[in-house]
Amino acid sequence: MSIGGLFSRIGRSEAASGLAMISPPAIYAILLLAAPLVTILLYSFLTDGYLEIIRQFTLCNYFGPCGTYKMVEGELVQQAQFKGAWSDPLFLTVMLRSLYVSLGVTIATVFLSFPVAYFVSFHVEPSKKSLWLFLITIPFWTSYLIRVFLWKVILGYNGVINSALLGLGIIDEPLQVINYNVGAVIVTLAHAYAPFAILPIFVALEKIDRSLLEAGQDLGESSFTTFLRVTLPLAMPGVVAAVLIVFIPTIGDFVTPQLVGGPEGRLVANLIQLQYLKLDNYPLGSAMAVSAMAVVTAVSLCFLFLNRRFLRGPQS
Repeated sequence: MSIGGLFSRIGRSEAASGLAMISPPAIYAILLLAAPLVTILLYSFLTDGYLEIIRQFTLCNYFGPCGTYKMVEGELVQQAQFKGAWSDPLFLTVMLRSLYVSLGVTIATVFLSFPVAYFVSFHVEPSKKSLWLFLITIPFWTSYLIRVFLWKVILGYNGVINSALLGLGIIDEPLQVINYNVGAVIVTLAHAYAPFAILPIFVALEKIDRSLLEAGQDLGESSFTTFLRVTLPLAMPGVVAAVLIVFIPTIGDFVTPQLVGGPEGRLVANLIQLQYLKLDNYPLGSAMAVSAMAVVTAVSLCFLFLNRRFLRGPQS
């Protein structure tokens, strides 16, 4: 077969048709996602200059100490000194706090979302399930920023909760511990990401063969035991998906900590924002961003490794 005939045959294959179909969105994703990530990675190995980035390779942005340099008569002159990401106690403290907050949000969201998904899947009539899913997605109708501001109003010093407690005579003065702290961040993020957890769990529950549950009860198992031994293991792929969908974006959220977190609730994204917008230190900010992505990737891979048997689904 000639080379021209071979290419013609490949062009008519299903694989070539599939590649042609996905190539536009793939190129779009590469330009909008991969290119910025590569740029941030490159910036993290460059030297910070006075109002500029000096193209000189260095690892000090990760391990420090680093310096901010200015070009004077063709020579680099150090203007200031700062610590690298992994040698800075502040970054390590904020990174651990971010993991703690994201883990708390994930646990709260999944535990609260599972009963909702279970109720819609098992106790709602099939003709009304679409309506329930529609109601669950209603929060997406409003801006994420507006939803955060609403929680700020609810948890505020003169907010809904304090006003209700004062009106009922339960407290004598407004509570100050329900806002501008880590707890407020967890509550707000758990509400914001609840639909992201409900939907994958609902899909996993819908795929469960109901005859398996009937068989378990026919064998003498109680409803609770059947849930633990049949329903929950079969729904674990959806739970794992919900955990990852909630955990990964919440650790990089900076709007919610900025508005309801206060000094005690700032996360790693706020620290990165500070380096970029306030201190104009793009290399250090990039090193912090890359470090945060590496930590999130490592934690996610460990979680997937520990749950690999659930992701494989039921074995025949």
